[in-house]
Amino acid sequence: MATTNSRKSVKSTVSKTTTPTNETQKSSHTTEIQKEKPIIPKEIDVTQIIPVMNGFQGRLIYKSPRTSERFVWDSFQDIQEIELRELRNAKSSAKSFFINNWFMFDDEHEWVIDYLGVGQYYKNALKLNEFDAIFQKSPEEIEKTVSLLSVGQKNSLEYRTRQLLTEGEIDSNKVIRALEKALGTELTER
Repeated sequence: MATTNSRKSVKSTVSKTTTPTNETQKSSHTTEIQKEKPIIPKEIDVTQIIPVMNGFQGRLIYKSPRTSERFVWDSFQDIQEIELRELRNAKSSAKSFFINNWFMFDDEHEWVIDYLGVGQYYKNALKLNEFDAIFQKSPEEIEKTVSLLSVGQKNSLEYRTRQLLTEGEIDSNKVIRALEKALGTELTER
């Protein structure tokens, strides 16, 4: 009997020891969640204007199915102001603009990505103001980074690479070969 009692006391001691630890973990986890403060759709004004940048290397046109309004970006990184409600509609009617990272947002409006629920498409996207920085990376880093990009950003990167090659801005054969391998295309004649 003495053995049974000692086992019970060990079990109760273990449960007493683990319970406060779990509560401590829960309270620290709750504190972390409270600090992040999730976006609550009811608190967001859907009529607010959001600056949307063109992530496509060229002219980009979005036509609203709701209002028939046309939004035209003439070149890469151009900005058009679009109502948040319209971006929500675009998510339903023209999801490829998000999937291909053709709609891009500045740091101040990055929350829109989470609000619209399209974060999975932007997880590995290059920010437009850092787009050319990829050419300064090592060949290994280039291959790794490019492999994670959306098809739309890969196409934009290919276009930008060709521009810089024509201008003589990229002269490293290792960088060129890494880009060719990662993009799956031939960028220079051999």
